[in-house]
Amino acid sequence: MKSDKNEDILLNNKTLEELIRMKIQDEFESKPEQKTHPTKTVTEIKEVPKNIIFSKSAIYKVYNRRNKTETYVNGIQADAMLGMQNSIRERILNGTLSVFSTDEAYVKFEKAEVNNV
Repeated sequence: MKSDKNEDILLNNKTLEELIRMKIQDEFESKPEQKTHPTKTVTEIKEVPKNIIFSKSAIYKVYNRRNKTETYVNGIQADAMLGMQNSIRERILNGTLSVFSTDEAYVKFEKAEVNNV
């Protein structure tokens, strides 16, 4: 049945732009609704679960010493910046440390989004 619908659309001399718009509209209408879980923002690293500290849900502020700039990275990027500093990684995971430094940057934990379940 769906192939008949597609054939009818093609045979009605629609422009490519109209066909693309119709396809996107069909996909949008058929997309199931996604349920969102309530989250809360946690700013104390002690209160963040270990599995979230170095995930996409965590935000770290990075101060670049060389360029004198501030940027933000997620937990995965912050973990990569730690490199081989395993003792510091463990202290961060335990919640006893929220700041570390690299050769070129200071990195500070800012916040994390935690499921409020």
